[in-house]
Amino acid sequence: MSTARFGFFFWPWSPEYTARMAGLAERDGWDLLGIADTPGNAMDLWVALTLAATRTERVGLAACVTNLATRHPAITAGAAASVDAVSGGRVLLGVGRGHSGVANLGAAAAGGSAFRDGLRFTRALLAGERASLSGGPATQLPPLPRRVPVYAAASGPGALRAAGAVADGAFVNYGLQRQHLARARELIGSGAAEAGRAAADVDTWWIACLDCAPSRDAAHATLGNILGFVAAYILGGAPAERGVPPDLVPAVHELRASYTTRRAEMDAGLVKRLGLFDYLRARLAIAGTPDDCVAQARAALAAGATRLMFTVSLAADPVRTVELFGSEVLPALRRGG
Repeated sequence: MSTARFGFFFWPWSPEYTARMAGLAERDGWDLLGIADTPGNAMDLWVALTLAATRTERVGLAACVTNLATRHPAITAGAAASVDAVSGGRVLLGVGRGHSGVANLGAAAAGGSAFRDGLRFTRALLAGERASLSGGPATQLPPLPRRVPVYAAASGPGALRAAGAVADGAFVNYGLQRQHLARARELIGSGAAEAGRAAADVDTWWIACLDCAPSRDAAHATLGNILGFVAAYILGGAPAERGVPPDLVPAVHELRASYTTRRAEMDAGLVKRLGLFDYLRARLAIAGTPDDCVAQARAALAAGATRLMFTVSLAADPVRTVELFGSEVLPALRRGG
């Protein structure tokens, strides 16, 4: 467990909240602090990430994650390089096909080939190379102090293969059990092999929903919001192919048809009414008291998820969750290692 690393990411609701979360990440020794790109729910990603960069000195910083549909990839590459310069070289760029970031603007998620090409183009720009996208004019960023790494956010087979083929790393949101990790690694490895790369060269962080509270009931009270939000895009398109038990497949289809990406309209009770709460919590979340979280995190680490990146965006009390996990759970996990 000595190689284990831990991070969290959140929706930046306000400057004060963003600064508070950044301060906790720095104070408690988290390895990575991420900020999500979710227009309609929170502040602009790059403004918030710059604020976090100015309030911290050590912790790694991640765009976790943006997409290639709502901003041109060259604009995103330039923003990442700019915040990296502000932070003294601590940024990594997470890019996904698009979930709330595109849905809330009525846009479409990037398709498979467009996603792979966009990742390749963005990575080339951040390596200081001159590159073009989809037959467009070649472009190049000003000289960069260092190469900002590009991580692919991936849950489906195509995105996982793309991560293996063209990205520096991956944020994988698929599940924490051994069989889920094995399936994701298989797909990343397949993409890497196609590109003549070693799968071990792809730095992989495993995403999980996190809610930590003094009581288990408090931690579970609104967990259905993030479980529904995450499961609808991870499992909803092809639940049977993504390991969902046959008896739960109809409920997952119903979830996909019913959920929302807008925080103000979410229904925390939806996954319970559909009979999905226990399954989704066990697969996609670490939640409960600090002792519960220690046990669940240790199980994930033992299964091979040695880099854990938690979303606290929709926790019942995100600040309290990060405080408790940072002060009680992280020390216990590191002592155990």
